Amino acid sequence: MVKVVFIKRDGRSREVNATQGLSLMRAAQAADLDMEGTCEGVMACSTCHVIVAEEWYGRLPPPSANEEDMLDLTYGVTGHSRLACQIAIKPEIDGLTVILPQATRNMME
Repeated sequence: MVKVVFIKRDGRSREVNATQGLSLMRAAQAADLDMEGTCEGVMACSTCHVIVAEEWYGRLPPPSANEEDMLDLTYGVTGHSRLACQIAIKPEIDGLTVILPQATRNMME
């Protein structure tokens, strides 16, 4: 298991033991966190937008051009924004901290 810390919309943190091989989006959903994931992780929406803690952002593989394009369509994007469906749970991210943004945009409705 890989530890991930989610900072929820109310500011409280929740530590989750995530299964290696899942995406961060699936790990959040499995932990019953408020993450929609409308497109089921195929990078066709931005409802799994997270803000990666500054100290972790550079340790993740960089976002693809397609991911950056999807992030351009959501609310509250920062220089540390990512789509959780594009972050793989693996031992190298043990301790990762991400913030759930205050709002997301479901472009598939």
